[in-house]
Amino acid sequence: MNVRNDKHFRKKRIWIDLDNSPHVPFFQPIIKKLEQSGYEVWLTGRDAYQVRELLKVYNLKAQVIGGHYGKNKYLKALGLFLRISQLMPLVLLKRPHLAVSHGSRGQTVLTSFLEIPTVVMFDYEHTQGMPFIKPDCAIIPEALPADLPKLKKFGRVVRYPGLKEEVYLPEFKPDGSILKEMSLNGNDIVVTIRPPATEAHYHNSHSEQLLEALIHRVSSHPNARGIILPRNDRQANEIKQKWANLFNEGKLMIPRRAYNGLNLIWHSDIVVSGGGTMNREAAALGVPVYSIFRGAIGAIDKYLESSGRLVLLEKPEDVYEKMNLERRKRSEKNGHHSHAVLDKIVGEIIKMLEEK
Repeated sequence: MNVRNDKHFRKKRIWIDLDNSPHVPFFQPIIKKLEQSGYEVWLTGRDAYQVRELLKVYNLKAQVIGGHYGKNKYLKALGLFLRISQLMPLVLLKRPHLAVSHGSRGQTVLTSFLEIPTVVMFDYEHTQGMPFIKPDCAIIPEALPADLPKLKKFGRVVRYPGLKEEVYLPEFKPDGSILKEMSLNGNDIVVTIRPPATEAHYHNSHSEQLLEALIHRVSSHPNARGIILPRNDRQANEIKQKWANLFNEGKLMIPRRAYNGLNLIWHSDIVVSGGGTMNREAAALGVPVYSIFRGAIGAIDKYLESSGRLVLLEKPEDVYEKMNLERRKRSEKNGHHSHAVLDKIVGEIIKMLEEK
């Protein structure tokens, strides 16, 4: 029996940084497939939005380092470099062969300094990049424009078909127990609402005007109930204070814990979001979805709008004129079975790892 016992031999290690809540479900099947392929995956996360809670929901073990420092750009910069300083000793200890993220600024800055090969994924072309940072590879959807200036700084650009949400859709199985747990009945028109990211650099205050019109529309309907998914505790407290009477009446509610987002969307009649991921998840699942995001509209949202899978609400009047507040018919099974996007992304990560 030929067993390798070279003390210097070790599995190739991939460092994945979960910087935001959508990254947790997105990377779960990627992590699983990489580990099944014989690679070691080391996870870190940032204590921002619902990352810590979702790690428990998806049963992922990560070292949570750093947090969110609000919308002040100077505090953001301070927080970024504080997190980098906290990550550095761990990275030097772990010595990853490759770093992967969906737009983690902390990771890309640190790996550039330490000369660790890096793969960056993104699906919204208007996010601010880090100047002078040149990651080795970008993995992006085919729908993004080919002439994006930011693509010039990557050593390699790889495109995948469809949406990034299709990475984890095939594994999703609807669970109806969520309705009972959230005290919803068969007569409710369930409207799941994701407020705008008010602390993001791309935030446009017009989104908040749309949110107010939406809350008024939902609360005025006798059978509608709004399930609000705040981005952090600060936003949750602001919303509870602003619409305290509607929470007391049961017209609005905030879940007591983090849920599988796909399951909540599946059991919703309508989804309205001020961000990208939940809009795309709903569109992929065939749930009527409306966007109140009023920043620069990305290519993915334009693609979904042109195909009739997403409605962009541009002014408060649109909430009444374009949005159908009614129950929808849903099947009992998830119809997504293709692993094409997952296989493409994992294949490119492995290729990058083996070439370095």
